[in-house]
Amino acid sequence: MSTIHFTKTTTSTPEQFIAGLTDFGPGRSKLFANSSDDDLTVHDRGPDHADVTEGSRGIWERLHYDWSDPDHVVLTTTDSNVWGGASGHTYTFKRRADGRTDINVVVIREGKNVKGRLLAFVGGLFGKRVLGKTFGDTVTAIEARNRGTSTTERA
Repeated sequence: MSTIHFTKTTTSTPEQFIAGLTDFGPGRSKLFANSSDDDLTVHDRGPDHADVTEGSRGIWERLHYDWSDPDHVVLTTTDSNVWGGASGHTYTFKRRADGRTDINVVVIREGKNVKGRLLAFVGGLFGKRVLGKTFGDTVTAIEARNRGTSTTERA
């Protein structure tokens, strides 16, 4: 099992970031590189929760999203072809006096089979760097979305 922590400061409010995080429509892959639009299925959605299967490159997981607490969003893995046990993601938001938001993310990866255990091991070694960069790209994309621009327009 690997546990990966990272933090990023954003110009987005918690509400804006959660709106991006819980947008399961077309174009999700532009915000979340590891969520292919072709591999996305929304099973159920309510005002503060969703049951979604997503993934990419042959790795998928079914997640229960809970955003009932506006400062704390929990994604619990309920099924996956590689992840089990305590796997999931937790986003914690802290508003700053300067109007920006600190986002703390904890990703837990517990492999349920050989492939999952190998990915969790590799994730423990390189996950902070790789997932941290991917998360940074997500933050940038959500900021651009909130400004009404795309990341390619800014490049």
